[in-house]
Amino acid sequence: MEKHLEAVAKSYDRHFISHGKEEDLRYDKLPDYITNDPDYLHKKKEQESDWEEVRLKRLVDYLSPSPEMNFIHLGCSLSLRFKGYDKWPSTYYGVDISAETIQHLYKYVAENRLPIGSLFCGSVHETPFAEGYFDIGDCVGVLEYYERDFVLKTIQEIHRLMKPGGKLVLDIPNITSPSGRVMMMVEEYMGRPDKFDMLPQEFEDMIKDYFDIVDSDRLCAESRGESYMGSMYYYFLRCKK
Repeated sequence: MEKHLEAVAKSYDRHFISHGKEEDLRYDKLPDYITNDPDYLHKKKEQESDWEEVRLKRLVDYLSPSPEMNFIHLGCSLSLRFKGYDKWPSTYYGVDISAETIQHLYKYVAENRLPIGSLFCGSVHETPFAEGYFDIGDCVGVLEYYERDFVLKTIQEIHRLMKPGGKLVLDIPNITSPSGRVMMMVEEYMGRPDKFDMLPQEFEDMIKDYFDIVDSDRLCAESRGESYMGSMYYYFLRCKK
């Protein structure tokens, strides 16, 4: 697992180190074996839709950040800068495995004099924060890289961090969907293979002792008698303690 964590970190570091150079790996410069795959159109259609904006709105509406809240962003990437998290009234704490990402965020915070809590470079399954410190949390685009044993450790760590009744949004890959399969091909090409190996029902069984499921893409689709075909399942959770 240590080698895989290192590979994921180096892959994200490379976005900063090689950006604009010939060896830069980019989502809009994918190799033919991916773009010619018959399922690629499913993923392309998803990317061209407004699904990301819709998901972000659902996330904000559910978490309802307010000034008295501490917010933990696990696998934060550059969302503080590019997705409006710097406008949230809650106190921001970010965790990311990429040192280059964290350095970039420190620079952005300093230049804009943002009153955040802190930033931590490390894995989401071991963080330095106190037990029960956070009111709300976000762990999106993270669990896809790991197999079930590591996913369980991460869920247990997030549970440790959250206050009783704290609200969390996370996602997992839809490993049975065409767009989910292509997403995994893309991530492997980027040098950070997706290792997630659970169906949603298995994941739900795993987290039931730690979180209540308030809503999820699977449950929404099921209520309409449909099969969910998106690449990721979103979960809106409440901490059990």
